[in-house]
Amino acid sequence: MLNVDRDRLERAEQAIRDQLLSRRDESGCWTGRLSASPLSTATAVMALHQVQLARGVQEGEFTPLIVNGLRWLSQCQNEDGGWGDTLKSHSNISTSMLVFGSFQAVGLSEEYSELLQRADEYIQRCGGSKAVVERYGRDKTFSVPILTHCALAGLVDWKDVSALPFELACLPHQFYATIRLPVVSYALPALIAIGQVRHHFRKPWNPLLGWLRDSLIPKSLRILKRIQPESGGFLEATPLTSFVVMSLAAKGNVEHPVVESGVKFLVDSVWDDGSWPIDTNLATWVTTLSANAISSTLSEQERAAITEWLLSQQYREEHPYTHAAPGGWAWTNLSGGVPDADDTPGAILALLNLNPQSQDPRIGEACKLATQWLVDLQNRDGGWPTFCRGWGTLPFDRSSTDITAHCLRALHRVREEFEDLPGVESAIRDGFDFLNRSQNSDGSWHPLWFGNQFAPDEINPVYGTSKVIRAYQVTNRTEALPLQDGVRWLRSAQNPDGGWGGVQGAPSSVEETALAVDALIDDRDSANAIESGLNWLIDRVESNTIDEATPIGFYFAKLWYFEELYPVIFGSGALRRAVEDCQSP
Repeated sequence: MLNVDRDRLERAEQAIRDQLLSRRDESGCWTGRLSASPLSTATAVMALHQVQLARGVQEGEFTPLIVNGLRWLSQCQNEDGGWGDTLKSHSNISTSMLVFGSFQAVGLSEEYSELLQRADEYIQRCGGSKAVVERYGRDKTFSVPILTHCALAGLVDWKDVSALPFELACLPHQFYATIRLPVVSYALPALIAIGQVRHHFRKPWNPLLGWLRDSLIPKSLRILKRIQPESGGFLEATPLTSFVVMSLAAKGNVEHPVVESGVKFLVDSVWDDGSWPIDTNLATWVTTLSANAISSTLSEQERAAITEWLLSQQYREEHPYTHAAPGGWAWTNLSGGVPDADDTPGAILALLNLNPQSQDPRIGEACKLATQWLVDLQNRDGGWPTFCRGWGTLPFDRSSTDITAHCLRALHRVREEFEDLPGVESAIRDGFDFLNRSQNSDGSWHPLWFGNQFAPDEINPVYGTSKVIRAYQVTNRTEALPLQDGVRWLRSAQNPDGGWGGVQGAPSSVEETALAVDALIDDRDSANAIESGLNWLIDRVESNTIDEATPIGFYFAKLWYFEELYPVIFGSGALRRAVEDCQSP
């Protein structure tokens, strides 16, 4: 039994749960709201500018969007002269060069001369384009698009932009993993469009290779069109869609259907203040997180509404983009989503938590299909990648601890509910073997999808360790040495104020504190840490600061975001579990 003021705890839990419930949409689910993004805004401005430039007009229908976007960017420059990925983010070389390039390309240097001088000084201090390449290493998924953007602005010579083998997209998709593309599995649109614009401005020295590549442009464009979602937005992501649009427009394909659909997506997704978010929404992700956090408190009618919505979001056909088999869920309910190994276990857990001991055959069928999807996705090392099995070691294609832990929780729950599911036992065994091997010497685990900008190398072991601990706990591996070492490390990472950041000493946040408390609640040796963490969270509820989001999002190769619902969801989950613990005999 926790030694906390029970009345105070229950009032705080009720208040934050009411806040979470008030954020539902008309369907009874959650859509959330992602942070405005200087990076997205810069790329969208450049894309629309390149379209107008290719059409031969200096001012056209997109001029108001371009001007408003630049005005918004001018208002969110950091004191050091750079820009971060969100309004709460530290400056970084990538976003700063993208923003600087957009101002330069549009030709508003005189109007914003002081701003651009400070930006240029920041970029030079950081090392310019070489620093961009160093930031991402051998993964070209993001460094080449950034340098392409800068080349279109005249800031970088095309010889400094690596060639991407767009012609390889013409091979059958079964060969993609074998040939080890220099970009991650989901970046095929960038490979095609950016590869072509670089080829357009800098032909290979070998004329035979040049002829071969030219001959494959039409086919690769047909592939690009085929994989473009109905919304026009690749992955529902503004940056990826913008890179495709600006590249095709700059090489003379401004009237191509891919460009037209991409432009429509950009126009439709701009916000009233002139900015763009990093992605349209994370509706499926925040709905499953919310449902799993407070499912025990929802009415039968509320559970039914969420269940119906989730069942309708499961992919029942092969995905045209990644060729993923039927059975998975994406992060969004929109057409640009791609099934992945984090949202799929989240949906499995939500369906089972919302419908305990349900006899609805649709739920069983959906969970069994998703289970097979996860088993088939597991890498040979025992871990789970994000999207595609066996692609290699680039980010999101390699196995990751946080996603593996999530998959293991879902597979364990399915195993409890259903019998005779092939491959589940061995998948769980191999998954924990992977987690055991992946544990750091200090007892922590590093995640893939979430970082902390205040931590060394922007890692977030508090997030990773919290997620892995829960996997050991819910599968009844409470005596496992890795779990015990992880719990000890997590306790040691607590800040003196009672909260947690990404590492010990990083500013405490609602998100990380809630996740740490949630992970430690079952450990009675952690009572003091739990109580201090709970009091920290309760203080935030009582001071109306529980919904202050922190940039802990980290995806798309060092691209930051935050979701306004994260602190409310994570806080609700932690306080709900604490209330249930106090109510238990």
